[in-house]
Amino acid sequence: MSAPHGFTAEVYQNPYLAAGADTVDAVVTVTADGPVTGAPDGPPTAAEIVMIDCSGSMGYPRSRMAEAIKATGVAVDTLRDGVRFAVIAGRSRAEQVYPASGMVPASAETRAAAKRAVQRLTPNGGTAMGSWLALANTLFAEVPAQVRHAIMLTDGRNQHETPEALRQVLASCEGAYSCDCRGVGDDWAATELRTIASALLGTADGLEEPAELPAAFRAMTEQAMGKAVADVKLRLWTPVGSTIQFVKQVYPQVEELTARRVAVSDRIGEYPTGAWGAESRDYHVSVRVPPGELGEERLAARVSLVADDTVFAQSLVLARWTEDDALSTRINDRVAHYTGQAELAEAIQDGLAAREAGDDDTATAKLGRAVQLADESGHEQTAKLLRRVVDVVDAPTGTVRLRRDASALDAELTNVRSTKTIRVTRS
Repeated sequence: MSAPHGFTAEVYQNPYLAAGADTVDAVVTVTADGPVTGAPDGPPTAAEIVMIDCSGSMGYPRSRMAEAIKATGVAVDTLRDGVRFAVIAGRSRAEQVYPASGMVPASAETRAAAKRAVQRLTPNGGTAMGSWLALANTLFAEVPAQVRHAIMLTDGRNQHETPEALRQVLASCEGAYSCDCRGVGDDWAATELRTIASALLGTADGLEEPAELPAAFRAMTEQAMGKAVADVKLRLWTPVGSTIQFVKQVYPQVEELTARRVAVSDRIGEYPTGAWGAESRDYHVSVRVPPGELGEERLAARVSLVADDTVFAQSLVLARWTEDDALSTRINDRVAHYTGQAELAEAIQDGLAAREAGDDDTATAKLGRAVQLADESGHEQTAKLLRRVVDVVDAPTGTVRLRRDASALDAELTNVRSTKTIRVTRS
């Protein structure tokens, strides 16, 4: 169903349930495909922070720090005039590189000054990512920007801070800004990057070569500058007696949203989706409903996209009870596809965790299942990544052997990209 704001929301489901059945699954495809006429004139106000890992390991090889400095300059040059920005150097504690305090509007003068300040950075010290994120949170809190976006680059693990300390910082930052995380080199941890990106509604990925950094920073900054609507929420209304079992983003990556529900009322809950530009995302919604009579049709849920209480798009999830087994046993292609994609991500992560723990039997079984699921869904990129950590004997049956020559980078790249999904190709 479309709305006059540049958004559309379309539901894909099999509404037919057998007698006594009580679970309805649907995939909601939301697309923002042009100017959002319900938004204020011009793009929303924005603020950008770049966090560069400046720990000692960034000096080896020298190109790593040099390309990070170049990439930061590219990001700064990509900002629109007037967008407030700052640069943070990340070590065992966060240090503001530019400006000396607060954030400044992007202009020819401030961009040049920022690049001069970044050129003076040298690698030394340790890694405490929570302190970097906390400083970014403090700086963002001082500006009234509608879109607050950060880039965080690291080449290592969060060694100088406890996992609990990082969790506490992420809890304080959640909802305040989004953060895209990138790893470079071969000593970063995919689970750490995914944890940060997930909490802050961003993306996580790894780069194989330092030379890839400038293009990656440009792409992330351009995407942030292209956001047209800030703080969009997925709103679900359910009738009396119905409950939401789970809500997941399933495209372009798997992201669990269930626990992020904010109750608007007993029957309405909202789930954060962040800022939107011209893009499309899919959400898997599962609803439990009281069983109905044969032939009865009932509204299971109403799905809306809202920002500042403006409804941008809306669609309905339905339930119809039937005695026709051919109708009630049919699984919608998109629902089946994304159920498999979520299982694929879990199998990869579990398999790589078992591999790291030395449990070869579990690792082989899980990664074999992942190969099988990637083959079934046609996810060629994930299949290619999996071949970096296993030798595939037979993809359709999931028969694999662990590769003994797989590097740490092979494993982390496969892990960090495990949640990336593809759209169903069947009609």
